[in-house]
Amino acid sequence: MFDQWSQVRKKFDEINEHLAQASIDQATRQKLQKQRSHLSTLLDMHERLVEIDSGIAEAQANTDPEMQELYQEELANLAIKKDDLLKEIDDYLFPRDELDNRSAFLEIRAGAGGQEAALFVADLLRMYSTYAERKGWDFSIVSSSMTDLKGYKEVVAYIKGKNVYGLLKYESGVHRVQRVPATESSGRVHTSTVTVAILPEADEKLDVQINPADLRIDVYRASGAGGQHVNTTDSAVRITHIPTGVVVACQDERSQHKNKAKAMKVLQSRILAAEKERQDSEMSQQRKELVGSGMRAEKVRTYNYPQNRVTDHQVNLTLKKLEQVMEGDMDEIIDALQNRDREYRKKQPLSFLKED
Repeated sequence: MFDQWSQVRKKFDEINEHLAQASIDQATRQKLQKQRSHLSTLLDMHERLVEIDSGIAEAQANTDPEMQELYQEELANLAIKKDDLLKEIDDYLFPRDELDNRSAFLEIRAGAGGQEAALFVADLLRMYSTYAERKGWDFSIVSSSMTDLKGYKEVVAYIKGKNVYGLLKYESGVHRVQRVPATESSGRVHTSTVTVAILPEADEKLDVQINPADLRIDVYRASGAGGQHVNTTDSAVRITHIPTGVVVACQDERSQHKNKAKAMKVLQSRILAAEKERQDSEMSQQRKELVGSGMRAEKVRTYNYPQNRVTDHQVNLTLKKLEQVMEGDMDEIIDALQNRDREYRKKQPLSFLKED
């Protein structure tokens, strides 16, 4: 728990003293006013925390047998309020990634395992779409490449909503499935893999400036599963960003214009994600270990069907409810990953308490 409240109060008082001086310039005044506003909000949270602790102490001190049930109920309610407030304080003291609140693109690709891996891509796509529905997010397919058995070689989806990237970013990496494939006649358990990537939606005005001269745009005829043509016009679009080599293709819309617009949005998000990964890699080793879960070579989760078990290797969490997880019941896993993220952020130094 944060225990530097006296330092926060001291810093707040020091800033007020500075602001009382008529000699400070306008730029310094604006900077100090912003700092004061930040600390004032933090101190307001502390006052609420003190009130809750006072209420807890009062309820615990009550010895009236006739009032015990009432006070126990009050204690339970206060404990929930305190836990929520402490999380709010943590998020304010140790801010989340500025991209967390954005919508995101979900990319799933079949890895080792052939048709079985492609079928598991379809299973994961359903898991994420159902989770998105539970969260009240909008889920739509941007592009896909389906196999004859209704699996996917790869699929890209757009998930629109609040805090999509923040909640799903630790899904990036290798997902491994252990089960008897539908294509297996002898009943042997196989291990297959797919890769998942979560890309924050790019703001084209703020994040990614793309020079049209750096793009190669190819149009071609869209095709369906097994290679059959589903379109008689050249509506599919492939965009190559020449400086980075990033390639995005989209053919799900009948309109070439719509496919191009979708492909551009994915391209911008991939370039933004690559730049974020580059910046993260320049930070401390500890930081790299945390955000390393975004590296696609890293094993993230194992889904073991014979044992009805799902294991997230990032937080060493094993749940014996694989069926429910595949139906979108991911909250227990997501919460554990969010708690790990919060604990890491709490270890970072507080810049606003440093001496100017």
